[in-house]
Amino acid sequence: MWRIHMAALISGLGLAATSPAFAQSERQGAVYVQPYIEVSQLLTAELSPGDDVLTFTQIAAGLDLNAQGRNSGASVSVRYERNIGYGDVADSDTISGVARGYISVIPQAVTFEAGALASRTRLDGGGSIATNPFVSDNSTSEFYGVYAGPSLATNVGPVNVAGLAQVGYNRFESDSGTADIDGNPVDFFDDSVTYNGQISASTRAGSVLPVGLSASAAVFQEDISNLDQRVRDIYARVDVTVPLTPSLAVVGGVGYENTEVSSRDAVRDDLGNPVFGDDGRLITDPSSPRIVAFDVDGLLWDVGVLWRPSSRTSLGAYVGRRYDSTTYYGDFTYAPSSRNALAVSVYDGISGLGGPQNAALSGLSSDFTAFRNPVTGDFDGLVAGEDGSGLINSLGSIRSAAFRNRGVNVTYQHQIGRLTAALGAGYNRRTFIAAEGTALEDIDGLTDESYFLTGGLARDFGTNASAQLNSYISWFDAGTPNGDLNAMGISASYSQLIANRLSARAAVALDYFDSDFSAEDFATASALLGLRYDF
Repeated sequence: MWRIHMAALISGLGLAATSPAFAQSERQGAVYVQPYIEVSQLLTAELSPGDDVLTFTQIAAGLDLNAQGRNSGASVSVRYERNIGYGDVADSDTISGVARGYISVIPQAVTFEAGALASRTRLDGGGSIATNPFVSDNSTSEFYGVYAGPSLATNVGPVNVAGLAQVGYNRFESDSGTADIDGNPVDFFDDSVTYNGQISASTRAGSVLPVGLSASAAVFQEDISNLDQRVRDIYARVDVTVPLTPSLAVVGGVGYENTEVSSRDAVRDDLGNPVFGDDGRLITDPSSPRIVAFDVDGLLWDVGVLWRPSSRTSLGAYVGRRYDSTTYYGDFTYAPSSRNALAVSVYDGISGLGGPQNAALSGLSSDFTAFRNPVTGDFDGLVAGEDGSGLINSLGSIRSAAFRNRGVNVTYQHQIGRLTAALGAGYNRRTFIAAEGTALEDIDGLTDESYFLTGGLARDFGTNASAQLNSYISWFDAGTPNGDLNAMGISASYSQLIANRLSARAAVALDYFDSDFSAEDFATASALLGLRYDF
């Protein structure tokens, strides 16, 4: 909700702000399009708690695309995979990938951007989920997200005008429901639609007045299908930027905000118990009145500092009052060279599950390469690109209720010759919001926490061979008994060209899940041998 607000403040300091949507790649005019098919044999050996050995034939088709022009740019990594099991092992189909792109409808003024995500996850008891599920896992599910909309960035005399309008859709699909340790069903997210609109007008310090001025307004709404929940946040504010030095300024802002979370109740049986559908989700009672769970209407304010000593370093840090409580947010970017990039983001907002996912998508560069698990082919949220690495947050919990979302994300990318290293890490804290008298009232105020770390190394050996190393680790504290989930894993792969467009692939992986919901831990080792043909 502070994307344009931040850009306006930097403009007020007299420094140019660069958004990925308007950044021009150093590789203007470059187009890379690589469709491919793969056929592999996959073996998984259960190390704990059992010792089963399973085999699969893996057939996959995918597309990697990177196209960068003067007024447009896009990166796409999409893959369809079918795993054919032998014996009593069930077959599985998976679509995974990420896409982000833009096109300048009116150069230097109006841009249309869009993004999409498909991710396979592991659904655990209590509503917790993790990326990188086992190929043989029966608890897998899919998360899909997409957003699109125009953005504006132009000047009217000395006034910088910026705005955006975005619509997003998010959906979680699972063949089975989930329950807590006592066997009580957990209402997990179905789908939601998000609306995000922002507009700002600002002047730089020295252009009209000795200080920079900004006026902005924004509206965010997420409509969650579960119990017809609605999150709505509207604000208007003014900000003053006071330069202290050419690179340092203090900022103060004040405004009005109205934030409301509401829902309907579930259908009740004759005993007054909420009714769950065949999909494991609560059935919404459309005749139920809308019940307000959270309502804050009044003053918001914050103060902070802006520091931009060079085009390679930028810091914004703020503290203030929002949602009737103290708030902290900001970001830091440091790119000492074209081979290194560090980014830190601290956030605070209220939404459903879809809001953070759409925000993460829109925050990605349109010029990237996605890291994938070389055994399962899954995309686990980490990308590397011309503007540094990017990260799409770990989902952590898939509960349907709206929540206060606070945390920090860190990404780092380093490139040495043909070696690219990328790292993503973060902490996320969610405090759920539910209305009294509804089927979700028991989780009102419940807090869960996620810590996650993911990394990747990619190395090309000339034009005929390449290697990749991936690792991940996550800790999830559910805030409820026996709901915690820890996951970790490492994988490595090697590819060698053996004929024109045909290459041989080999990969190994080790994955481990420690779930409080289950009395036993799960660990598997996997190995893959296969062929890939690039068209």
